[in-house]
Amino acid sequence: MSDSPDHDPLSFIPVPLARSRHDGWTPRRQRLFIDRLALIGLVSAAAKSVGMSAKSAYALRKRPGAESFADAWDAAAGMGLHTAHSTAIDRAINGVRQPVFYRGRQVGERTVYNDKLLIVALRRYYQERNCTFFTDDAL
Repeated sequence: MSDSPDHDPLSFIPVPLARSRHDGWTPRRQRLFIDRLALIGLVSAAAKSVGMSAKSAYALRKRPGAESFADAWDAAAGMGLHTAHSTAIDRAINGVRQPVFYRGRQVGERTVYNDKLLIVALRRYYQERNCTFFTDDAL
């Protein structure tokens, strides 16, 4: 994998397959999987979104010639986790708008905050930085 500033961490050489199947891991499906993994951060959800199983994705990753794919997978998973983490913090701080109903009709909205979500996000942040500020005893 190149470290040049122009290098796209999600670009890769598709895993070569002995036989090509329309319902298998085609080069197009491999690229879509990596793109979805970068958005979602979850292997099972990314695989499902391209019509494949997580088990088959892991098997593809282990195949000979999958080094480039594995590097893109790692980069995409990191991007997806970053997005999920940022979204969790945003929702915890800014809340989520939910409709309020009375007798079957929407009469307003309320903002719901999730402190547990913020605590989990902050705990992960501090664990990544090896800080002792957030420990289980402090919570």
